Amino acid sequence: MPVGIVGYGAYIPRYRIKVEEIASVWGNDGERIKKGLLVKEKSVHAIDEDTATISVECARNAVDHSGINPEEIGAIYVGSESHPYIVKPTATIVAAAIEATPELTAADYEFACKAGTAAIQTVMGLVESKRIRYGMAIGADTSQGKPGDALEYTASAGGAAFIIGDEDLIAEIHDTYSYTTDTPDFWRREGQEFPSHGSRFTGAPAYFKHVVSAAKGIMERNDMKPEDFKYVVFHQPNGKYPLNAAKTLGFRKEQLKTGLLTPWIGNTYSGATLLGLCAILDEANSGDKILVSSYGSGAGSDAFIIEVTEENEKRRNKKPVSDYIKKKEYINYSIYSKFKGKIKGVGLER
Repeated sequence: MPVGIVGYGAYIPRYRIKVEEIASVWGNDGERIKKGLLVKEKSVHAIDEDTATISVECARNAVDHSGINPEEIGAIYVGSESHPYIVKPTATIVAAAIEATPELTAADYEFACKAGTAAIQTVMGLVESKRIRYGMAIGADTSQGKPGDALEYTASAGGAAFIIGDEDLIAEIHDTYSYTTDTPDFWRREGQEFPSHGSRFTGAPAYFKHVVSAAKGIMERNDMKPEDFKYVVFHQPNGKYPLNAAKTLGFRKEQLKTGLLTPWIGNTYSGATLLGLCAILDEANSGDKILVSSYGSGAGSDAFIIEVTEENEKRRNKKPVSDYIKKKEYINYSIYSKFKGKIKGVGLER
C-alpha cells in the first residue's frame, strides 16, 4: 500500500509588519532590503500566540480536512526551533487539544527549519511498518531575529500539519531522500535569546549545497527531470534563495510560484516548506507531481516526490493558505516589539 497525505492544515497569524517599517527604525533602506530579500512583509504572532497555539490550530485544521477520528492517530511529532518550553513537549499539548488517544507516541523535533519534514519521514516509517494507522507531523515556528539583524526582516510565524496514512490519500509520497552534513551556518546555544548566523556563508555551502543536492539525488534515483513536475517547493528563508535554487536545477518560475509564500508572510522557519506544500495542494489536481526540498541549518535537506490523487479534488481544503494570507492586520514596530517580547517585562508568563 502506498503511503501519503490523508489531510493537512495550515495556520498563519493575522498580524503583519512591512519591511519598510522595520527598516525605518534601524535607518536602513527599505527598498534596497526588499529588492535584496524579495520580501514585502512578514507575519507576526500575537502576544498570546506561540508555537504550541499555532501547532494546535493547524492540527485541528488537518483533522477537519482528513475527516478521520483523532483517536486513530498513533503518533504526533512537532518540529520547531521555538518550542515554548525547554522542558515540556509541545506534542502533548497538541494531542490533548485534538483529543487524540493517550496510546500514542509523541515528541518534539528540532533540526532548524527542516524539523517538520524530518517528522514526516518518521511518521511515514511508522505507517509503512504498520506500527500505526495514522500519524501527524507538524512544522511550526515563531521565529527569532535579533533587533536590527538581517533576520529580523524575514523571521515570521506560522505552521502546517500533515496527517500521514495509507488509505484515502489526497497525495501519495513516492519517495523521500535526505542530504546532511555538519555545516554550522546558523545556531543558537542554550540560554541564548537570539540565533547567530554566518551571513553569506549561509548561502552556497549551506542552503544551496543541501537543497540542490537533495533535489538532484531524489530525481536521479527516480529517473526524473524538472519537466516531470507540475510544482516545486523549496525552503524559503527569503524570496531570492528558492528562485536561484530552482534556476540551478532547471525549474521554471511558474513551477515555483504557487508554493513561494515568503514575499507575503516572511520565513516561518519549520513551517516554510510545509506551508508552501499546503498552498500547492490547495489547487493541485489528480496526477500533478510535486518536488519538495526542505532545508535546516546545521545542515540538511529532506526531499520528497509527491503525486496528487483524485481524492484531493473531491476533498478540497476549506481553509486554504490564501485565506490566511489575505486576512491580515498591519502593526507598527512598537506593537511588533511588544508581541515579540523585545520589550523586557512585557508579555504572558506561563
